[in-house]
Amino acid sequence: MRLQTLITPLLLSLPIGATEPAMVGTNEPILPVSTQIDQALDTIQAEKIKADLYFIASDQLEGRDTPSSGLRIAARFVRARLERLGWKPGAPDGYLYEYYLQEKRIDREKTTAQLVGSDRTIDLEMGTDYSFSNRGLQYQERSAPLVFCGGGSAEEMAELNLKGKIALVSVPEGANWFRTYRRVDKAGALELVWIGVEGATKEPFGDSWAEWSKAMEGGRPGWPADPSDEPKFTTLALSNARATELFEMAGFGDARPEAGTELAVELRDTRSIDSDSPRIALENVCGFWPGSDPELAKEVIIVSAHYDHVGVDGEEIYNGADDNGSGICTLLAVAEALSQYGPMRRSVLFIWVSGEEKGLLGSRAWSLDPWLPEGTRAVCNINIDMVGRNAPDLLQITPTEDHEKYNGLTRLAESLSSSEGFAELGSADQYYTRSDHAMFEEHMGLPVCFLFSDVHEDYHKPTDTPDKIDYDKVRRVSRLLLRMIAGLQTDQLDF
Repeated sequence: MRLQTLITPLLLSLPIGATEPAMVGTNEPILPVSTQIDQALDTIQAEKIKADLYFIASDQLEGRDTPSSGLRIAARFVRARLERLGWKPGAPDGYLYEYYLQEKRIDREKTTAQLVGSDRTIDLEMGTDYSFSNRGLQYQERSAPLVFCGGGSAEEMAELNLKGKIALVSVPEGANWFRTYRRVDKAGALELVWIGVEGATKEPFGDSWAEWSKAMEGGRPGWPADPSDEPKFTTLALSNARATELFEMAGFGDARPEAGTELAVELRDTRSIDSDSPRIALENVCGFWPGSDPELAKEVIIVSAHYDHVGVDGEEIYNGADDNGSGICTLLAVAEALSQYGPMRRSVLFIWVSGEEKGLLGSRAWSLDPWLPEGTRAVCNINIDMVGRNAPDLLQITPTEDHEKYNGLTRLAESLSSSEGFAELGSADQYYTRSDHAMFEEHMGLPVCFLFSDVHEDYHKPTDTPDKIDYDKVRRVSRLLLRMIAGLQTDQLDF
Protein backbone atom coordinates (compact mmCIF):
# COMPACT_ATOMS: atom_id res chain seq x y z
CA MET A 1 0.00 0.00 0.00
CA ARG A 2 2.31 2.74 -1.19
CA LEU A 3 1.01 6.29 -1.51
CA GLN A 4 3.21 8.61 -3.49
CA THR A 5 3.91 11.71 -1.38
CA LEU A 6 6.37 14.09 0.08
CA ILE A 7 6.45 14.91 3.80
CA THR A 8 8.34 18.15 4.34
CA PRO A 9 10.43 18.85 7.45
CA LEU A 10 7.90 21.50 8.47
CA LEU A 11 5.05 19.03 8.37
CA LEU A 12 7.09 16.55 10.33
CA SER A 13 7.69 18.97 13.16
CA LEU A 14 4.19 20.48 13.10
CA PRO A 15 2.00 17.51 12.25
CA ILE A 16 -1.01 19.26 10.75
CA GLY A 17 -0.11 22.92 10.63
CA ALA A 18 0.39 25.26 13.57
CA THR A 19 -1.62 28.32 12.57
CA GLU A 20 -4.82 27.16 10.91
CA PRO A 21 -7.68 26.08 13.19
CA ALA A 22 -8.83 22.48 12.74
CA MET A 23 -12.40 21.64 11.75
CA VAL A 24 -13.70 18.48 13.40
CA GLY A 25 -17.10 17.32 12.20
CA THR A 26 -18.74 20.77 12.49
CA ASN A 27 -18.44 24.22 10.96
CA GLU A 28 -16.99 25.58 14.19
CA PRO A 29 -13.19 25.82 14.54
CA ILE A 30 -11.55 24.21 17.54
CA LEU A 31 -8.22 25.10 19.12
CA PRO A 32 -5.21 25.67 16.83
CA VAL A 33 -3.46 22.39 16.12
CA SER A 34 -0.28 23.45 17.92
CA THR A 35 -2.31 24.00 21.10
CA GLN A 36 -4.19 20.75 20.61
CA ILE A 37 -1.03 18.69 20.29
CA ASP A 38 0.58 20.37 23.29
CA GLN A 39 -2.44 19.68 25.45
CA ALA A 40 -2.57 16.07 24.24
CA LEU A 41 1.12 15.59 24.98
CA ASP A 42 0.61 16.98 28.47
CA THR A 43 -1.88 14.22 29.30
CA ILE A 44 0.93 11.66 29.00
CA GLN A 45 2.33 11.48 32.51
CA ALA A 46 4.76 9.08 34.16
CA GLU A 47 2.55 8.76 37.25
CA LYS A 48 -0.44 7.58 35.20
CA ILE A 49 1.70 5.08 33.30
CA LYS A 50 3.12 3.77 36.56
CA ALA A 51 -0.34 3.26 38.05
CA ASP A 52 -1.44 1.25 35.00
CA LEU A 53 1.72 -0.81 34.83
CA TYR A 54 1.64 -1.80 38.50
CA PHE A 55 -1.75 -3.36 37.78
CA ILE A 56 -0.81 -4.93 34.42
CA ALA A 57 2.35 -6.47 35.92
CA SER A 58 0.81 -7.45 39.26
CA ASP A 59 0.99 -10.97 40.68
CA GLN A 60 -2.79 -11.20 40.41
CA LEU A 61 -2.56 -11.33 36.60
CA GLU A 62 -0.16 -14.28 36.89
CA GLY A 63 2.09 -13.35 33.99
CA ARG A 64 -0.68 -12.96 31.36
CA ASP A 65 0.06 -16.27 29.66
CA THR A 66 -1.73 -17.23 26.43
CA PRO A 67 -4.29 -18.48 27.41
CA SER A 68 -4.97 -17.65 31.08
CA SER A 69 -7.44 -15.89 33.33
CA GLY A 70 -4.83 -13.18 33.89
CA LEU A 71 -4.73 -12.47 30.16
CA ARG A 72 -8.53 -12.17 30.06
CA ILE A 73 -8.47 -9.77 33.01
CA ALA A 74 -5.86 -7.62 31.24
CA ALA A 75 -8.04 -7.57 28.11
CA ARG A 76 -11.04 -6.35 30.09
CA PHE A 77 -8.95 -3.71 31.83
CA VAL A 78 -7.89 -2.32 28.45
CA ARG A 79 -11.45 -2.57 27.10
CA ALA A 80 -12.83 -0.63 30.08
CA ARG A 81 -10.26 2.12 29.54
CA LEU A 82 -11.17 2.44 25.86
CA GLU A 83 -14.84 2.68 26.71
CA ARG A 84 -14.19 5.36 29.36
CA LEU A 85 -12.08 7.39 26.92
CA GLY A 86 -14.76 7.32 24.24
CA TRP A 87 -12.97 5.07 21.74
CA LYS A 88 -15.19 3.17 19.32
CA PRO A 89 -15.20 -0.64 19.26
CA GLY A 90 -12.60 -1.93 16.83
CA ALA A 91 -13.86 -5.49 16.35
CA PRO A 92 -16.96 -7.00 14.70
CA ASP A 93 -18.82 -7.48 18.01
CA GLY A 94 -17.26 -4.92 20.28
CA TYR A 95 -13.70 -4.31 21.45
CA LEU A 96 -12.61 -7.97 21.58
CA TYR A 97 -11.51 -9.62 18.35
CA GLU A 98 -11.87 -13.36 18.91
CA TYR A 99 -9.82 -15.98 17.11
CA TYR A 100 -9.21 -19.69 17.60
CA LEU A 101 -6.07 -21.76 18.03
CA GLN A 102 -5.38 -25.39 18.78
CA GLU A 103 -3.95 -26.66 22.06
CA LYS A 104 -1.14 -28.50 20.32
CA ARG A 105 0.35 -31.49 22.13
CA ILE A 106 2.97 -33.83 20.83
CA ASP A 107 1.92 -37.38 19.97
CA ARG A 108 4.76 -39.20 21.74
CA GLU A 109 4.25 -42.54 19.99
CA LYS A 110 4.52 -40.95 16.55
CA THR A 111 7.33 -38.52 17.42
CA THR A 112 10.70 -40.18 16.84
CA ALA A 113 14.28 -39.38 15.87
CA GLN A 114 17.27 -41.46 14.77
CA LEU A 115 20.90 -40.95 13.88
CA VAL A 116 21.57 -43.18 10.87
CA GLY A 117 25.11 -44.06 9.85
CA SER A 118 26.46 -46.47 7.25
CA ASP A 119 26.43 -49.45 9.61
CA ARG A 120 24.58 -48.26 12.71
CA THR A 121 21.35 -46.57 13.79
CA ILE A 122 20.81 -44.86 17.14
CA ASP A 123 17.22 -44.39 18.29
CA LEU A 124 16.89 -41.13 20.24
CA GLU A 125 14.57 -40.73 23.21
CA MET A 126 12.84 -37.36 23.40
CA GLY A 127 13.46 -35.59 26.69
CA THR A 128 16.63 -37.60 27.35
CA ASP A 129 18.60 -37.67 24.10
CA TYR A 130 17.00 -34.74 22.36
CA SER A 131 14.34 -32.08 22.66
CA PHE A 132 13.03 -29.14 20.69
CA SER A 133 11.43 -25.83 21.49
CA ASN A 134 7.68 -25.85 21.81
CA ARG A 135 7.66 -23.48 18.85
CA GLY A 136 8.58 -26.58 16.86
CA LEU A 137 5.23 -28.26 17.47
CA GLN A 138 4.27 -29.15 13.91
CA TYR A 139 3.91 -32.12 11.61
CA GLN A 140 7.31 -32.99 10.21
CA GLU A 141 9.08 -35.89 8.53
CA ARG A 142 12.67 -35.07 7.71
CA SER A 143 15.66 -37.18 6.77
CA ALA A 144 18.80 -35.42 5.61
CA PRO A 145 22.60 -35.43 5.99
CA LEU A 146 24.19 -33.44 8.79
CA VAL A 147 26.72 -30.70 8.02
CA PHE A 148 28.93 -29.51 10.89
CA CYS A 149 28.95 -25.68 10.97
CA GLY A 150 31.26 -25.12 13.94
CA GLY A 151 29.95 -22.36 16.17
CA GLY A 152 27.78 -20.91 13.41
CA SER A 153 29.77 -17.68 13.18
CA ALA A 154 29.49 -15.38 10.18
CA GLU A 155 32.94 -16.47 9.02
CA GLU A 156 32.14 -20.18 9.33
CA MET A 157 28.82 -19.78 7.53
CA ALA A 158 29.99 -17.41 4.80
CA GLU A 159 30.50 -19.94 1.99
CA LEU A 160 28.10 -22.68 3.08
CA ASN A 161 25.15 -23.81 0.97
CA LEU A 162 22.99 -25.97 3.23
CA LYS A 163 20.08 -26.52 0.86
CA GLY A 164 18.57 -29.93 1.57
CA LYS A 165 20.87 -30.47 4.57
CA ILE A 166 20.59 -30.23 8.36
CA ALA A 167 23.04 -27.90 10.09
CA LEU A 168 24.86 -29.09 13.20
CA VAL A 169 26.04 -26.15 15.32
CA SER A 170 28.01 -26.08 18.55
CA VAL A 171 26.61 -23.50 20.97
CA PRO A 172 29.44 -21.20 22.12
CA GLU A 173 29.24 -19.55 25.54
CA GLY A 174 27.60 -16.14 25.27
CA ALA A 175 26.78 -16.49 21.57
CA ASN A 176 23.85 -14.68 20.03
CA TRP A 177 21.91 -17.81 19.14
CA PHE A 178 19.26 -15.90 17.21
CA ARG A 179 21.84 -14.54 14.77
CA THR A 180 23.13 -18.07 14.27
CA TYR A 181 19.57 -19.26 13.70
CA ARG A 182 19.13 -16.60 11.00
CA ARG A 183 22.42 -17.47 9.29
CA VAL A 184 21.54 -21.15 9.12
CA ASP A 185 18.04 -20.43 7.86
CA LYS A 186 19.41 -18.07 5.22
CA ALA A 187 21.88 -20.75 4.07
CA GLY A 188 18.90 -22.93 3.12
CA ALA A 189 19.09 -25.62 5.80
CA LEU A 190 16.06 -27.75 6.53
CA GLU A 191 16.75 -27.77 10.23
CA LEU A 192 19.24 -26.62 12.87
CA VAL A 193 20.60 -29.09 15.43
CA TRP A 194 22.25 -27.52 18.49
CA ILE A 195 24.98 -29.36 20.39
CA GLY A 196 27.23 -28.28 23.25
CA VAL A 197 30.79 -27.09 22.77
CA GLU A 198 33.49 -29.78 22.72
CA GLY A 199 33.86 -31.28 26.20
CA ALA A 200 30.75 -29.51 27.52
CA THR A 201 29.16 -30.79 30.73
CA LYS A 202 26.09 -28.56 30.50
CA GLU A 203 23.45 -29.56 27.99
CA PRO A 204 22.73 -27.10 25.17
CA PHE A 205 20.43 -24.33 26.46
CA GLY A 206 20.74 -25.60 30.02
CA ASP A 207 17.50 -25.40 31.97
CA SER A 208 15.49 -24.82 28.79
CA TRP A 209 16.03 -28.49 27.95
CA ALA A 210 13.67 -29.64 30.69
CA GLU A 211 11.22 -26.82 29.96
CA TRP A 212 10.98 -27.78 26.30
CA SER A 213 10.37 -31.46 27.06
CA LYS A 214 7.69 -30.58 29.61
CA ALA A 215 5.99 -28.29 27.12
CA MET A 216 5.73 -31.13 24.61
CA GLU A 217 3.50 -33.01 27.03
CA GLY A 218 1.41 -30.13 28.32
CA GLY A 219 0.67 -28.58 24.97
CA ARG A 220 0.92 -25.08 23.65
CA PRO A 221 -1.52 -22.84 21.81
CA GLY A 222 -0.63 -22.80 18.16
CA TRP A 223 -1.96 -22.49 14.67
CA PRO A 224 -4.22 -25.46 13.94
CA ALA A 225 -1.98 -28.33 12.88
CA ASP A 226 -2.46 -29.86 9.45
CA PRO A 227 -0.34 -32.70 8.02
CA SER A 228 -0.56 -31.01 4.61
CA ASP A 229 1.16 -27.84 5.87
CA GLU A 230 4.61 -27.28 4.44
CA PRO A 231 7.12 -27.82 7.28
CA LYS A 232 8.92 -24.70 8.44
CA PHE A 233 12.55 -24.35 9.42
CA THR A 234 12.87 -25.98 12.85
CA THR A 235 15.47 -26.65 15.54
CA LEU A 236 16.46 -29.55 17.75
CA ALA A 237 18.85 -29.82 20.70
CA LEU A 238 20.96 -33.00 20.95
CA SER A 239 22.45 -34.19 24.25
CA ASN A 240 26.21 -34.10 24.82
CA ALA A 241 26.37 -37.89 25.09
CA ARG A 242 24.62 -38.42 21.76
CA ALA A 243 26.71 -35.70 20.11
CA THR A 244 29.85 -37.62 21.09
CA GLU A 245 28.41 -40.80 19.55
CA LEU A 246 27.46 -38.87 16.44
CA PHE A 247 31.07 -37.82 15.75
CA GLU A 248 32.27 -41.36 16.46
CA MET A 249 29.74 -42.71 13.93
CA ALA A 250 31.00 -40.18 11.39
CA GLY A 251 34.58 -41.42 11.85
CA PHE A 252 36.06 -38.52 13.78
CA GLY A 253 36.52 -40.22 17.14
CA ASP A 254 36.82 -37.68 19.97
CA ALA A 255 37.73 -34.83 17.60
CA ARG A 256 35.47 -32.50 15.70
CA PRO A 257 35.84 -31.73 12.00
CA GLU A 258 36.25 -28.36 10.33
CA ALA A 259 33.19 -26.20 9.74
CA GLY A 260 31.55 -27.12 6.45
CA THR A 261 32.23 -30.85 6.73
CA GLU A 262 29.32 -33.07 5.69
CA LEU A 263 29.06 -36.02 8.04
CA ALA A 264 28.30 -39.56 6.90
CA VAL A 265 25.30 -39.54 9.22
CA GLU A 266 21.68 -38.61 8.62
CA LEU A 267 19.18 -37.27 11.12
CA ARG A 268 15.64 -38.58 10.81
CA ASP A 269 13.27 -36.31 12.71
CA THR A 270 9.55 -37.10 12.76
CA ARG A 271 7.06 -34.99 14.73
CA SER A 272 3.34 -35.52 15.04
CA ILE A 273 0.57 -33.59 16.79
CA ASP A 274 -2.20 -35.20 18.82
CA SER A 275 -5.25 -34.94 16.54
CA ASP A 276 -7.60 -34.74 19.53
CA SER A 277 -6.09 -31.48 20.82
CA PRO A 278 -8.91 -29.02 21.67
CA ARG A 279 -9.56 -25.58 20.20
CA ILE A 280 -8.93 -22.45 22.28
CA ALA A 281 -10.68 -19.07 21.99
CA LEU A 282 -8.36 -16.07 22.36
CA GLU A 283 -8.77 -12.31 22.10
CA ASN A 284 -7.10 -9.23 20.69
CA VAL A 285 -8.34 -5.92 22.11
CA CYS A 286 -9.15 -3.35 19.41
CA GLY A 287 -10.12 0.30 19.73
CA PHE A 288 -11.01 2.56 16.78
CA TRP A 289 -10.51 6.34 16.70
CA PRO A 290 -12.37 7.69 13.63
CA GLY A 291 -10.75 10.38 11.53
CA SER A 292 -12.33 13.73 10.71
CA ASP A 293 -11.42 14.22 7.04
CA PRO A 294 -14.11 12.87 4.68
CA GLU A 295 -11.52 11.14 2.50
CA LEU A 296 -8.44 10.63 4.65
CA ALA A 297 -10.52 9.05 7.43
CA LYS A 298 -10.86 6.03 5.15
CA GLU A 299 -7.14 5.39 5.71
CA VAL A 300 -6.33 3.68 9.01
CA ILE A 301 -3.06 3.85 10.95
CA ILE A 302 -2.64 0.63 12.95
CA VAL A 303 -0.71 0.82 16.24
CA SER A 304 0.00 -2.44 18.06
CA ALA A 305 1.54 -3.87 21.21
CA HIS A 306 1.25 -7.38 22.63
CA TYR A 307 -0.38 -7.71 26.04
CA ASP A 308 0.57 -11.31 26.83
CA HIS A 309 3.65 -12.64 28.60
CA VAL A 310 4.89 -16.11 29.62
CA GLY A 311 2.82 -16.86 32.74
CA VAL A 312 4.04 -18.81 35.76
CA ASP A 313 6.52 -21.58 36.47
CA GLY A 314 5.66 -23.32 39.70
CA GLU A 315 5.44 -20.59 42.32
CA GLU A 316 7.38 -18.04 40.27
CA ILE A 317 5.37 -15.40 38.41
CA TYR A 318 6.78 -13.85 35.26
CA ASN A 319 5.14 -10.43 35.56
CA GLY A 320 6.47 -9.04 32.26
CA ALA A 321 6.63 -5.43 33.37
CA ASP A 322 8.84 -4.37 30.49
CA ASP A 323 7.83 -7.26 28.22
CA ASN A 324 5.37 -5.97 27.34
CA GLY A 325 3.69 -4.09 30.16
CA SER A 326 5.61 -1.02 28.96
CA GLY A 327 4.10 -1.36 25.48
CA ILE A 328 0.59 -1.98 26.82
CA CYS A 329 0.77 1.20 28.89
CA THR A 330 2.32 3.22 26.08
CA LEU A 331 -0.78 2.57 23.99
CA LEU A 332 -3.06 3.33 26.94
CA ALA A 333 -1.30 6.65 27.48
CA VAL A 334 -1.57 7.61 23.80
CA ALA A 335 -5.22 6.50 23.71
CA GLU A 336 -5.90 9.02 26.47
CA ALA A 337 -3.90 11.69 24.65
CA LEU A 338 -5.95 11.17 21.48
CA SER A 339 -9.16 11.46 23.47
CA GLN A 340 -7.86 14.85 24.64
CA TYR A 341 -6.78 15.86 21.13
CA GLY A 342 -9.94 14.79 19.35
CA PRO A 343 -10.15 13.24 15.90
CA MET A 344 -7.17 13.57 13.61
CA ARG A 345 -7.63 13.57 9.86
CA ARG A 346 -6.88 9.86 9.44
CA SER A 347 -8.44 7.09 11.50
CA VAL A 348 -6.40 5.13 14.02
CA LEU A 349 -6.82 1.53 15.19
CA PHE A 350 -5.07 0.42 18.38
CA ILE A 351 -4.61 -3.35 18.74
CA TRP A 352 -3.40 -5.04 21.91
CA VAL A 353 -2.56 -8.52 20.59
CA SER A 354 -2.33 -11.81 22.46
CA GLY A 355 -0.16 -14.81 21.66
CA GLU A 356 2.99 -12.88 20.72
CA GLU A 357 5.13 -14.92 23.06
CA LYS A 358 3.77 -18.12 21.51
CA GLY A 359 4.77 -17.15 17.99
CA LEU A 360 3.03 -13.90 16.92
CA LEU A 361 -0.30 -15.71 16.94
CA GLY A 362 -2.70 -12.85 17.65
CA SER A 363 -1.23 -10.54 15.01
CA ARG A 364 -1.13 -13.42 12.55
CA ALA A 365 -4.81 -14.16 13.17
CA TRP A 366 -5.81 -10.51 12.73
CA SER A 367 -3.66 -9.84 9.66
CA LEU A 368 -4.95 -12.97 7.92
CA ASP A 369 -8.55 -11.98 8.63
CA PRO A 370 -8.51 -8.24 9.35
CA TRP A 371 -11.57 -6.30 10.46
CA LEU A 372 -11.96 -2.59 9.87
CA PRO A 373 -15.08 -0.44 9.60
CA GLU A 374 -16.67 -0.65 6.18
CA GLY A 375 -15.07 1.63 3.62
CA THR A 376 -11.71 1.93 5.42
CA ARG A 377 -8.34 0.34 4.74
CA ALA A 378 -5.08 0.00 6.65
CA VAL A 379 -2.09 2.04 5.44
CA CYS A 380 0.69 1.23 7.94
CA ASN A 381 1.58 -0.32 11.29
CA ILE A 382 3.65 1.00 14.20
CA ASN A 383 4.50 -1.68 16.78
CA ILE A 384 5.73 -1.11 20.37
CA ASP A 385 7.51 -3.69 22.55
CA MET A 386 9.77 -3.40 25.62
CA VAL A 387 10.41 0.34 25.88
CA GLY A 388 10.88 0.76 29.64
CA ARG A 389 14.43 -0.33 30.44
CA ASN A 390 18.11 0.24 29.63
CA ALA A 391 19.68 3.70 29.17
CA PRO A 392 17.23 6.65 29.24
CA ASP A 393 18.29 7.75 25.75
CA LEU A 394 18.37 4.25 24.20
CA LEU A 395 15.61 3.57 21.71
CA GLN A 396 15.92 1.29 18.71
CA ILE A 397 13.93 0.98 15.52
CA THR A 398 13.56 -1.32 12.56
CA PRO A 399 13.69 -1.17 9.59
CA THR A 400 16.72 1.14 9.50
CA GLU A 401 18.36 2.50 6.38
CA ASP A 402 20.52 -0.65 6.34
CA HIS A 403 17.39 -2.79 5.96
CA GLU A 404 15.71 -3.48 2.62
CA LYS A 405 12.32 -2.46 4.08
CA TYR A 406 13.49 0.99 5.23
CA ASN A 407 10.53 3.34 4.84
CA GLY A 408 8.90 6.65 5.65
CA LEU A 409 7.74 5.52 9.09
CA THR A 410 11.34 5.15 10.23
CA ARG A 411 12.29 8.44 8.61
CA LEU A 412 9.44 10.09 10.46
CA ALA A 413 10.54 8.60 13.79
CA GLU A 414 14.13 9.66 13.12
CA SER A 415 13.02 13.23 12.45
CA LEU A 416 11.02 13.43 15.70
CA SER A 417 12.96 11.33 18.21
CA SER A 418 15.32 14.07 19.43
CA SER A 419 12.33 16.11 20.59
CA GLU A 420 11.76 13.42 23.24
CA GLY A 421 15.37 12.91 24.30
CA PHE A 422 16.37 10.15 21.86
CA ALA A 423 19.13 11.87 19.95
CA GLU A 424 19.74 8.92 17.66
CA LEU A 425 17.67 5.79 17.14
CA GLY A 426 19.65 2.55 17.28
CA SER A 427 19.09 -0.46 15.06
CA ALA A 428 16.61 -3.21 15.93
CA ASP A 429 17.00 -4.83 12.49
CA GLN A 430 17.91 -8.19 14.01
CA TYR A 431 14.42 -8.22 15.55
CA TYR A 432 12.56 -7.40 12.34
CA THR A 433 10.79 -10.77 12.24
CA ARG A 434 10.42 -11.24 15.99
CA SER A 435 7.47 -9.06 16.95
CA ASP A 436 3.98 -8.42 15.67
CA HIS A 437 4.81 -5.87 12.97
CA ALA A 438 6.23 -8.77 10.95
CA MET A 439 2.74 -10.22 10.53
CA PHE A 440 1.26 -6.95 9.26
CA GLU A 441 4.04 -6.70 6.70
CA GLU A 442 3.96 -10.36 5.66
CA HIS A 443 0.21 -10.88 5.35
CA MET A 444 -1.03 -7.39 4.46
CA GLY A 445 1.94 -5.83 2.70
CA LEU A 446 1.89 -2.81 5.02
CA PRO A 447 4.87 -0.55 5.66
CA VAL A 448 5.80 -1.12 9.31
CA CYS A 449 8.15 0.08 11.98
CA PHE A 450 9.06 -1.28 15.41
CA LEU A 451 10.13 0.75 18.46
CA PHE A 452 12.12 -1.25 21.02
CA SER A 453 14.63 -0.61 23.84
CA ASP A 454 16.40 -3.98 23.61
CA VAL A 455 16.53 -6.92 25.99
CA HIS A 456 18.19 -6.86 29.43
CA GLU A 457 19.21 -9.12 32.31
CA ASP A 458 15.57 -9.59 33.40
CA TYR A 459 14.25 -10.56 29.96
CA HIS A 460 11.83 -13.51 30.35
CA LYS A 461 12.66 -13.84 34.03
CA PRO A 462 10.53 -13.42 37.17
CA THR A 463 12.65 -10.35 37.93
CA ASP A 464 11.05 -8.27 35.13
CA THR A 465 9.06 -6.30 37.69
CA PRO A 466 7.44 -2.81 37.66
CA ASP A 467 9.82 -1.31 40.21
CA LYS A 468 12.61 -1.49 37.59
CA ILE A 469 10.79 0.46 34.88
CA ASP A 470 11.99 3.91 33.81
CA TYR A 471 8.57 5.57 33.74
CA ASP A 472 9.86 8.83 32.35
CA LYS A 473 11.30 6.88 29.43
CA VAL A 474 7.95 5.21 28.75
CA ARG A 475 6.36 8.67 28.94
CA ARG A 476 8.76 10.00 26.30
CA VAL A 477 8.26 6.99 24.02
CA SER A 478 4.51 7.55 24.33
CA ARG A 479 4.93 11.19 23.38
CA LEU A 480 7.07 10.19 20.40
CA LEU A 481 4.36 7.77 19.28
CA LEU A 482 1.73 10.50 19.49
CA ARG A 483 3.97 12.83 17.48
CA MET A 484 4.37 10.09 14.85
CA ILE A 485 0.62 9.59 14.56
CA ALA A 486 0.18 13.35 14.21
CA GLY A 487 2.96 13.42 11.61
CA LEU A 488 0.97 10.95 9.52
CA GLN A 489 -1.89 13.39 9.01
CA THR A 490 -0.50 15.10 5.88
CA ASP A 491 -2.45 15.17 2.63
CA GLN A 492 -0.35 12.33 1.27
CA LEU A 493 1.96 9.77 2.86
CA ASP A 494 5.49 8.90 1.81
CA PHE A 495 6.16 5.25 2.60
